[in-house]
Amino acid sequence: MSSLALKDLSKIPVRLASGHRLCAGCSESIIAKQILMGTDKDVVVACATGCFEVSTTIFPYTSWNTPYIHTAFGNGAATCAGVESAYQSLKRQGKVKEDVKFVTFAGDGGTYDIGIQALSGAMERGHSMLYVCFNNEAYMNTGIQRSSATGKGASTTTSWAGSVMPGKKEFPKDMTRIMAAHGIPFAAQAAPHAWRDMVQKAQKAFSIQGPSFINAITPCPRGWRFPPDETIAISRLAVETCVWPLYEVENGTDYTLSAESQRIADGKAEKRPITDWINSQGRFSHLKEEKWAPVVESMQADVDKKWESLLKLCKL
Repeated sequence: MSSLALKDLSKIPVRLASGHRLCAGCSESIIAKQILMGTDKDVVVACATGCFEVSTTIFPYTSWNTPYIHTAFGNGAATCAGVESAYQSLKRQGKVKEDVKFVTFAGDGGTYDIGIQALSGAMERGHSMLYVCFNNEAYMNTGIQRSSATGKGASTTTSWAGSVMPGKKEFPKDMTRIMAAHGIPFAAQAAPHAWRDMVQKAQKAFSIQGPSFINAITPCPRGWRFPPDETIAISRLAVETCVWPLYEVENGTDYTLSAESQRIADGKAEKRPITDWINSQGRFSHLKEEKWAPVVESMQADVDKKWESLLKLCKL
């Protein structure tokens, strides 16, 4: 598919079936279905250990209608790269003629932390594969422990909020820019509420000969502590506060804003304050106390700094 058309999307087979055991309101299945609508070619899926894996492949059941490989926590990218290499060899030998696409799904723990070595290697070697990070900002599958994607001020089971500590002390790692710095053909940030933007980015990623990376904000009702029916609203709020700008990067240097983020940059939409983000989730509820006002101010300052930096990269 070269362009987004609803009539074409309706013809794509359902690759992730219902009946999985993800939590109510989980955005991972929403994102996966949007990503898998990015191609009408055959797809091989690799999935690192995490919420998505344990919920969609509980033996003896599976929700997958594709070839599927469960990998360990940290080697999702390496496994997918190995399968892609085998495919390329078979194709050169004339043993395989079909056009097959490859995608890895992993959480932020398996991307930002445990799996960054395997991911960096796969990107550097230039494998034709898409890597998708479900960024729910913590190790949700094993008990909501902080990761390097967890936002400053968030209370997790390993970054407690209390009388002395305001939750996580550090700002999150900017994984999208780290991937862009590899000079790969395509890297992007996306959000599940902006489905058209997500599918278009997946289409571009799957069409590329070489590695691509999509970092998707993945609201988690259980870990972020918001009602399950507010998942899409929380996704939209992440973009409207510029906590999670939507953009893409081609060849490591060409930055472009997309969807609502472009509207904010153009002055056609409001950039909402960080307090709206904080007030929407229980993991930040302690920050409403006056003594943590400096933490909130530092969070707003960090968002503003990164937003201005992104605008410069986009030449805006």
